Amino acid sequence: MAFDWFWKAMGSSPTKNQKKSRAVVAQASADRFVDASDDDLRAAAVDAVVARELDEDGQIVRPGRVKDDAALLGVLREVARRTLGLAPYDVQMQGTLRLLAGDVIEMVTGEGKTLAGAMAAVGYALQNKRVHVITVNSYLASRDDAWMGPMFDFFGLSHGAIHEDLGSDERRDIYSRDIIFGAINELGFDVLRDQLITRRRDAVRTHADVAVIDEADSVMVDEALVPLVLAGSEPGAAPAGQITEIVKSMTEQEHFLISEDQRNIFLTDAGAAYVEKKLGIDSLYGEGRAAEDVNDASEDASTSGSEILVQVNVALHAEHLLIRDVHYIVRDGKVALIDGSRGRVAELQRWPDGLQAAVEAKEGLDVTDGGRILDQVTIQALVGMYEEACGMTGTALAAGDQLRQFYDLEVSVIEPNVPTQRFDERDRVYASVEDRDRAIIQHIIDVQKTGQPQLVGTQDVAESEHIARELAAVGVECAVLNAKNHEAEAAVIAEAGRPGRVTVSTQMAGRGTDIKLGGADEEQRAAVVEAGGLHVVGVGRFRSQRLDNQLRGRSGRQGDPGTSVFFVSIEDDVIAVGGAGEELHAQPDDDGLLPQKKVINFVDHCQRVTEGQMLDIHATTWKYNKLIKDQRDIINARRDTLLDSAAAWDDLSYHNVDKANELKSQGIPEEVLEQVAREIMLFHLDYEWSEHLAYLDDIRESIHLRAIARESPIDEFHRMSIAAFGDLAERAVTKARDTFDEVVITPDGVNLEGLGLHKPSATWTYMVNDNPLSSGGSVMGSIAQMFR
Repeated sequence: MAFDWFWKAMGSSPTKNQKKSRAVVAQASADRFVDASDDDLRAAAVDAVVARELDEDGQIVRPGRVKDDAALLGVLREVARRTLGLAPYDVQMQGTLRLLAGDVIEMVTGEGKTLAGAMAAVGYALQNKRVHVITVNSYLASRDDAWMGPMFDFFGLSHGAIHEDLGSDERRDIYSRDIIFGAINELGFDVLRDQLITRRRDAVRTHADVAVIDEADSVMVDEALVPLVLAGSEPGAAPAGQITEIVKSMTEQEHFLISEDQRNIFLTDAGAAYVEKKLGIDSLYGEGRAAEDVNDASEDASTSGSEILVQVNVALHAEHLLIRDVHYIVRDGKVALIDGSRGRVAELQRWPDGLQAAVEAKEGLDVTDGGRILDQVTIQALVGMYEEACGMTGTALAAGDQLRQFYDLEVSVIEPNVPTQRFDERDRVYASVEDRDRAIIQHIIDVQKTGQPQLVGTQDVAESEHIARELAAVGVECAVLNAKNHEAEAAVIAEAGRPGRVTVSTQMAGRGTDIKLGGADEEQRAAVVEAGGLHVVGVGRFRSQRLDNQLRGRSGRQGDPGTSVFFVSIEDDVIAVGGAGEELHAQPDDDGLLPQKKVINFVDHCQRVTEGQMLDIHATTWKYNKLIKDQRDIINARRDTLLDSAAAWDDLSYHNVDKANELKSQGIPEEVLEQVAREIMLFHLDYEWSEHLAYLDDIRESIHLRAIARESPIDEFHRMSIAAFGDLAERAVTKARDTFDEVVITPDGVNLEGLGLHKPSATWTYMVNDNPLSSGGSVMGSIAQMFR
């Protein structure tokens, strides 16, 4: 009883609804509809659900629901067999049932989540709900749409996949279909682009009701706070030139201090004086005279001291907290961020503009323009746009706190079809990184003699290359898979299961790709099974147990044998951060091993602390982003009114009746005048919103000063942002009226460029890394860290 209460309080239960689910699935047995005709199957599916009904205004008159779970599951099971040649296991049917109930399901890797998600999508679509099946990348979206397509076709459901190569018309067509597959970033960028249209017909998205999210922990937790950004071409200032060189000459402890968790950096009084002397300015903390060469990218000699302070802090952060081949790589003369949860290059991701530019300056590269942020949305807010959401992943339970707290979603754990036979050895903890790595190399040599293939999981690129060099030094050949060569992933993973094969990888191994025992064709499977299956070696604990489990989950799939062991050092980051300020009294063996049970307990404790920090950061950052989302909703409502009515023309023509009458007397059609007014109003509304976002960014980058004054940073952020937002719409309307008075309007429309009102000559999308624990931090993320 107490055990059940505990899991209920935690929002997750390993056995939640298992008995009920098994009973329903038993009624949906494989032979229930085996003799039914195709038409009978379609009719049974329709009878098993209540289709949602909408009125002319799109309001729900009757909600959709499943009224006969067993019948629907039985039909889906038989249709999957007929159309896809797949016979779903009972566990896949249980997963489908819980997805239709709105849960996030945990299914062991290799158990067939893709099919379970597709069957759930059919169940929702039959209720007359439009469904987005959200994936982590466009490749998987296209693959799964093509793979599952025959099942959708059977029911007459239209479907398609959104990917980056599609034009507006193609996107518009696909978004109007019943089931749409798409990467989370692609769907988000279309939301942003639609929020800048000036004609309703230019929108590409059609509203969707349900999100079925693959790799839900990755999308909804790891990337939840990563803002998707739409930017316009406008050069941004960067801490280049003299500031970069000054920062390189500064000394830790004397000029700056780095926090124990390695995520914050602080300028000392001596450091501030050092910078002031070098730049020839009066003060970093106020309006001071700046030397003409403070920033090589700017000719403005009146840069304020406070602006220089921001640039100095950003340059310090880039120089000392962001490490090449750990947080980013340099490839083709450009800085590329590394996604810490997957080990891949984050192709569309960049740090906030000042920090990105500072890293480029640090590396001696061309500093890219930052541009004006036109709009942004977090993935968490994007998921919140759907009325219903559910998801699937191999490691949902460990993310249960976040899923419950931020999405009000519960986790259902689906037992594997065949019990897992993997044996997870106890962690081996060492006193130093050198002792740990020496033990890892010897361990790999010993295991290789048994014929077991090995997957060695490292934390970052530098570590993977270090282990590979050490193995080469003792004559062990290995394949290396990291952010520098992730294009080779499929080929490397395909052969990673051959006898005696050693693969060294960052945390990207197996994402969507199975390691088959015996190689791609499994011709040597028997030998590998006899040897004990795939052996996973973890190099250090990750900051989340969930990521550890993802690595372990590469082994022992679908009942295969396998083993895993993690080698940990007391000097590892997770211990340094989670155990900051604590002392561990333990005596190592001659080889540096710390065998005491209390050491393992301490490591577990440190990992739990870092997980708690991540949850706190999530909560704190969401409080900042929640207000921005609420304000964005108000702007969207205003935009909708302007787009769908004559409100803009009504306002401007009332403001300047004489000009309105003159334009009408010229024979300019009413619809042209309405569109002209709409474009003028929307231009200024969008510009003021962009200015507001820039202001909020400035507040967040300096809000830590409020903590020094013993004020609540979040409360101050709310107060200042609400005050600034209060007259945003009024400013936009005032400027629109002024523009209407001055601009030349013809039957062809309006030329705002003639008044110097320039829209960006180009726009682009990217993702800002706003999570200090995923790729080394950001200015905004680090500031949020200070108040956990």
